[in-house]
Amino acid sequence: MDTFWVGVAFFIFIGILAYFGVPKAIVTALDSRGEKVAQELAEARRLRVEAEKLLAEYEAKRKAAESEAASIIAAANDEAKRLAAEAEAKLNDFVTRRTKSAEDKIALAESQAEAEVRAAAADAATKAAELIIRAQVGSKTGEALFAAGLTEVKAKLN
Repeated sequence: MDTFWVGVAFFIFIGILAYFGVPKAIVTALDSRGEKVAQELAEARRLRVEAEKLLAEYEAKRKAAESEAASIIAAANDEAKRLAAEAEAKLNDFVTRRTKSAEDKIALAESQAEAEVRAAAADAATKAAELIIRAQVGSKTGEALFAAGLTEVKAKLN
């Protein structure tokens, strides 16, 4: 019999709950919770799509940056090669100019040495001629001959 009264009490309890609208409140609460979950899922989907767009955008930027870096490196390599070639050309030009300058200095020194040797030979020849002429010819005639010969030798040597 206890079970009967428990059953009766249970149905009375269910009736009281129905009278106060508890099942409707539970359904409303479940519906609102379901809507909230649906909204959160929609927000999560929207955020996922947005994150995928950002990821694609950053991937594109990364690829662009990599290609730009590659082009900068290529340009730097080209510039380095150009500068090396330019430096080599300048060095070759410098060596050529220095060699030419050294050759010119050597040629000048040779011509100066040759002129000094000629001058020394002319002085020696002049002195020897003077001594010979003084020894053989008299003083006034010898001096006149010597002066004429000296001007002639100087004219020919210079």
